[in-house]
Amino acid sequence: MSEYQTRATLATEGTYNPDHLIAGDMPVRARKVTIGTSQTIVRGHVLGQITSGGNVIISLSAASDGSQTPRFIAAESITTTGATAEAIVYESGDFNENALTLGASHTVASIREGLRGLGIFLTNGVAR
Repeated sequence: MSEYQTRATLATEGTYNPDHLIAGDMPVRARKVTIGTSQTIVRGHVLGQITSGGNVIISLSAASDGSQTPRFIAAESITTTGATAEAIVYESGDFNENALTLGASHTVASIREGLRGLGIFLTNGVAR
């Protein structure tokens, strides 16, 4: 064997723990957005977008800055403190409603139709 060839080996690279967030057969579309400051977001959080500036934050129904309207689902967990940060969000697809994390006063029933209009469909089924 030459110095540039190596043998393949098997190794443990980590563990896979499915969260059952993605469900159904609709293609999932994702994109990068700017997450606002002071956010602790987990994968599956329902997110809204602030009208002024466009930062994405956890959607709270009592907000009045535009973020009260759900627009995205977090594809990854992220914590921001004093600065904004980029993260990946889902902007369309089929998602398991039982795997979502909702902001204060939102319910699945209160966000379902609005998200449907954006191409985000919520199901109460088995994730794939």
